[in-house]
Amino acid sequence: MVRGDRRIAPAEFTYVSSGWNTDAMNRLVNRFPGVRDGWARFDAPAGTQMVDTAIAAMTDWASNGLNANCGGSFASAAACDALLESTRSTVGELLGSQPDQIVFGANMTTMTLAFTRAVAATLQPGDRVVGTMLDHSANVTPWQMACSSSEAEHVLAPFDRVSGLLDPQAVIDLIDERTRWVAVTGASNLLGTVVDLPPIIAAAHAVGARVYIDAVHLAPHRAIDVTSLGADALVTSPYKWYGPHAGVLCLSPAVVDDMPVARIRPAANTGPRKWESGTPNFESIAAIGAAAQFLLDEGVERIAADEAEVCAPLLDGLATIPGVTVWGPPTMAGRVPTVSFTVDRVAPDDVSSALASQRIATWAGHSYAMDAIDHLGLAGSGGVVRAGVVAYIDGDDVTRLLAAVTDIARR
Repeated sequence: MVRGDRRIAPAEFTYVSSGWNTDAMNRLVNRFPGVRDGWARFDAPAGTQMVDTAIAAMTDWASNGLNANCGGSFASAAACDALLESTRSTVGELLGSQPDQIVFGANMTTMTLAFTRAVAATLQPGDRVVGTMLDHSANVTPWQMACSSSEAEHVLAPFDRVSGLLDPQAVIDLIDERTRWVAVTGASNLLGTVVDLPPIIAAAHAVGARVYIDAVHLAPHRAIDVTSLGADALVTSPYKWYGPHAGVLCLSPAVVDDMPVARIRPAANTGPRKWESGTPNFESIAAIGAAAQFLLDEGVERIAADEAEVCAPLLDGLATIPGVTVWGPPTMAGRVPTVSFTVDRVAPDDVSSALASQRIATWAGHSYAMDAIDHLGLAGSGGVVRAGVVAYIDGDDVTRLLAAVTDIARR
C-alpha cells in the first residue's frame, strides 16, 4: 500500500499527457455513447459502457428478422448458426484459441457455477482444489461448493498485504499430488494486481492438475493467448470489455468434450453447444462479436498503453494526498489500471457518495473480493473505494477525481 504524505491543493492536480496518444484517446472516447452525459465513469471495473459497434450489432440483430434458433432449414435459422460460428471465430482470435473452444453464457458467475458442478462429479474425497485470497468470490465460492459436495479440500494461497502482489510460489506450495484443479485470477478486480500465471500453470500440470483462470479483469487490459498459456479453462465477461452483459468460457479440447456437464437429452454430446444450455442469446452474441472485433482492430496492448498513461497520474496523485491510502502495487508495473483506496476517518461508502454528488462514478465495499478484503483487514471498516481507467477515461476525468478526493480528505 502507498500512504499519502503531503498536502496538494485541487488546482495542483493537472493531468499532463506525453502527447503521443492524445488523438487516439479522444477518438476512442467518441466511440462510447454512454459517456456523453458529463459523468466521469470510473465504475468500469464492474462493467464498461458498450462500444458503438456492439450497440449497433445488438440492435441490428434484434430488428433484422433473423431471430430464430439453431438447426432449422430456413434462412433465419441458418443465420443463427452462422452467427454462432462467426462470433466463436472472432472471440477465439481475441483469446488465442480455436472457435470450437468458445462457449457463450449468461455471465462469469453462472458459467463458473455450472463448470464447478461438472467438476464436482469428478472429485473424490481427499482431492484438493487450490485457489487464492486475491480472487473474486465467483472464482472461490463455486469451488468451495464443489469441494464440499464431494468431500474434497479447498485451500487458498495468500497474497502480500503490503504490495498486493501474489507470489506464484505461494500457490505452487499448495499444489501436490492430490490437486485436481487450480482456480486463479489473471488480474485482481479489487487491487489491479496481475498474476504471473505460467509458473502456476506449469506446476499444476506437473502433477496432472488442470487450471481454471478467471480472466474477467485481465481481458480488457492485456492480450491473452490461451493456447500459449496452456490453460485448461479461461472465463471472461464481454461487459468488462465494451460488450453486452454476457459470459464467455474458453475450454481446452479435452475439457470441452470430457467434462460431465449437466445438460438436457437433446443437447449436443460434444463441442461448445454441449455447454450452452437452452437457446443462445443471439442478440448478445452479435454484440460480443462486435466488441471482440473492436479490441482486435484497436489492439488490446495499444489500448492498455493509453490506459496506463492515464492511470499513472491517478495512482501517483492519490498517493500524495494526506490521509489517503492506496492499496495494491504502488506503480503501474504489475497491475492493470484499477486503483483501490481509502480515506482516513471517512467510510468508503461516504467517499463514493460524495464523489457521485460531483458526477464521478466509483464503487465502494468489497467488490466481491471478500477474501482479499478480509486478508487486508478492511472488512470491518467498509472495504475500499475502487476506480478504474478504461478506454474512455481521460486526463480531465483524473484531474476531477483527484481534486474531489483531496476535498473529501480535508474535511
